[in-house]
Amino acid sequence: MKPGTVKIVALSTSIALFCSGCADMTPGQNAAIFGSIAAVTGATVARAAGLRPGQALAVGAAAGALVALTAYVIAKHRATERQRRLAEERARIYYRHLPPATRVALKKKRVRYIAVDTEKNEKTSPKARKAVMLWDTQSESVVGNSVYDVQSPPRVGATAKFDTYSAEYVGSGG
Repeated sequence: MKPGTVKIVALSTSIALFCSGCADMTPGQNAAIFGSIAAVTGATVARAAGLRPGQALAVGAAAGALVALTAYVIAKHRATERQRRLAEERARIYYRHLPPATRVALKKKRVRYIAVDTEKNEKTSPKARKAVMLWDTQSESVVGNSVYDVQSPPRVGATAKFDTYSAEYVGSGG
């Protein structure tokens, strides 16, 4: 790999690590920063793999757009016991009904967390289309006690970023 490429990848990685601690950023700021980092990293890797500059730029732009537009989290708040129970139930049903081959595929894709819908309540933002919680496929339990209010949920099967977690969105799990 060329020294310039190594420097760009190292810089992108440093920026990503720095930004991962910025929990008080707005969703738009998160999308802009992480989308930009993904775009630069994607283009750099594509260029290092031998693509022409124009092709590398297209790959980087596509990667950045996917990261920036995956999920638009409006707010995060503490789950009620009912929301937690519902998310847990939906996630368990979803995971229990997965064929063994699909579970293996999730492990190969290194999908540890799934994002599952729960019910909205009085704390849910009026702009939210979905209230989502995360479930850990390894420990088979809900992650933390946070509900994420999502204005534009990703499509089912897409990966989305929730705080520091990357989770595959499964909707209601049905």
